[in-house]
Amino acid sequence: MKKINNILIISESIDINDSSASKGRVALINNLKKAGFDLKVYHYTRRPIALEGIDCVAITEQKFTFGYVMSKFQLFIRRLTTFNLNPFVEKWIGFSFAFFNDSYSIKKALQKEDPNDYKWILTLSKAASFRPHKALLSLPQWHSKWLAYIHDPYPMHFYPRPYTWVEPGHYQKQEFMRAVSKACAYGVFPSKLLQEWMGSYFPDFLERGFVIPHQLTQTQNPKKELPEYFKTDLFTVLHAGALMKQRNPKALIEGFELFLNNVPEAINISQLLLLGSHDYHKNFLEVKKQALSNLYLSPGYVPFDEVQLLQFHAEVNVIIEAKAEISPFLPGKFPHCIAAGKPILHLGPALSETRRLLGENYPYAAEIDATETIAQLLEVLYKNWKSGNIVIGYDENKLKQYLGVVYLKETLRKQN
Repeated sequence: MKKINNILIISESIDINDSSASKGRVALINNLKKAGFDLKVYHYTRRPIALEGIDCVAITEQKFTFGYVMSKFQLFIRRLTTFNLNPFVEKWIGFSFAFFNDSYSIKKALQKEDPNDYKWILTLSKAASFRPHKALLSLPQWHSKWLAYIHDPYPMHFYPRPYTWVEPGHYQKQEFMRAVSKACAYGVFPSKLLQEWMGSYFPDFLERGFVIPHQLTQTQNPKKELPEYFKTDLFTVLHAGALMKQRNPKALIEGFELFLNNVPEAINISQLLLLGSHDYHKNFLEVKKQALSNLYLSPGYVPFDEVQLLQFHAEVNVIIEAKAEISPFLPGKFPHCIAAGKPILHLGPALSETRRLLGENYPYAAEIDATETIAQLLEVLYKNWKSGNIVIGYDENKLKQYLGVVYLKETLRKQN
């Protein structure tokens, strides 16, 4: 088998509806296919699923191993007593028994493959898992071909403030990532700032790392029926995605209210849509919903296809990031917002990957808590919409190329 274009991919999931992370991983896989690479994908989705035109192999969970038996025993104890042993287990050995068994299952599946048949092996994870990376650490025959995709800061105590997470077993997790940085051929990051951030803790990522941004796959407006709550003739401001504790929508909503007060003519022709889970801010949002008829809150999760459709039809797409000095993340929704070709209201720090890509002088940007500035920007955006003079403020063609197949193909071709 010729190996020049062959990539073996290990992905924890290829189900786009189980998380925003999986959407991003599947977009990358699909664009690798479009770029002309021959792919084989091993996945740990735990249900029958496939990607069109791609050889997909479901990894079988190994049972009756020590890790499997202990993980099920731990689960039995929790169901019986509601007591969770896992924090104590992770503090003791660094990871859960399930993590070790899942990683072993992945390792077992990969033993069927010959490294000589592939140019690269790419490991893709989600959340704070990195199970495929753990599996690859114990397979040194793959290390010279290993592209270790690092989607977020890890371990979680390396997140920038205001995130203050410290996990049980944080030291073991830190040393695990150090081992990954030293063993892999290259670390791959969705953002330049994330590579620099992780490289400040693990210098090997600076020496042997490169950036593959979250991928843009949908470039045309999906021709589907819009939901009833979306009014096509209104000035629509849309935020799609989970509102975590650190992504506080308070200033956005109050800025929207102030905008309506400042521009009374907009009251009956404007709407603010918040789609996705918002449990942490539920009380505040429910009060605002009662007082502000222009505000729509989704009951919870909204399917990806529906969100993407609305991003194309909204007049403004909003990206909210935490109040911080730096945000090294590239939000998963960023490519979808660029695909829509609409103005983006970025609420986050100036030192962020989003702002770096939109441009230093991007006109529709504010801190997450800058209520008055948000109101002013919404007024500008509204008047542009009303006059038909839409100014998106970023280089759409350049960003679409950066987030697409051409840059992806060129980037991988440059690696040895």
